Amino acid sequence: MRDLDAQPVGGIARRLASILTARGIDPAARLTDPAEPIPALQAAQARIPARYQAAVADHPAVAAWVREVAQAGRPGPEGAPGIAQGRSLLIVGTTGTGKTHQAYGAVRSLLLAGVRLRWKATTAADLYAELRPRPGHDGERELIDLARCPLLIIDDLGAAKSSEWTEEITMRLINRRYNEMLPTLVTTNLGMADLRQHIGDRVASRLTEMTDKVILDGPDRRRSLAAERRRIAATA
Repeated sequence: MRDLDAQPVGGIARRLASILTARGIDPAARLTDPAEPIPALQAAQARIPARYQAAVADHPAVAAWVREVAQAGRPGPEGAPGIAQGRSLLIVGTTGTGKTHQAYGAVRSLLLAGVRLRWKATTAADLYAELRPRPGHDGERELIDLARCPLLIIDDLGAAKSSEWTEEITMRLINRRYNEMLPTLVTTNLGMADLRQHIGDRVASRLTEMTDKVILDGPDRRRSLAAERRRIAATA
């Protein structure tokens, strides 16, 4: 079957073609889907977990990082800034203090600022599970893609069971991002001394240099919200 070019017919079509030509639009050009048919933030919402789709980067240090990355972005083909090189963040806190909330909030804030953004997010446990060698799966290609991604979230680093293999995978991933100075958002429940035991000295050393540490404290937000729901239910 041959593709046939559409031919304008009649006076209305000719006038329309004339208007389009005057506006610098080729009336004979094939129609194609736009590269981004919906706003970037709306597109990202489909990839952000439901619990964090309204997340806001309201911690001063995280908000400052967002501004720094947005201002350092290189202009793209349409003028919008894109992720370039930049500092990373190590977001540390006990369970329920909002680390993951801040990380996804940072992504949403960058998109709201008009930054062109290719990003990925994974937990440490999911990372190792996905890259573990198995028939029919190219874990090496996926590791390289994560290592090159302009912005990467690694959630709960140090929470998965460690081994020589997980340490080597983490080293290869972090080392590539360290060398290329690619922004990375890392969250962990562990202090650096404990984290070092889980991921090794080589990874911990690079994280120390490449990241600014953000410490979140306070009560477990999940337990606080659960207690508030119970209080409301009891008084209803």
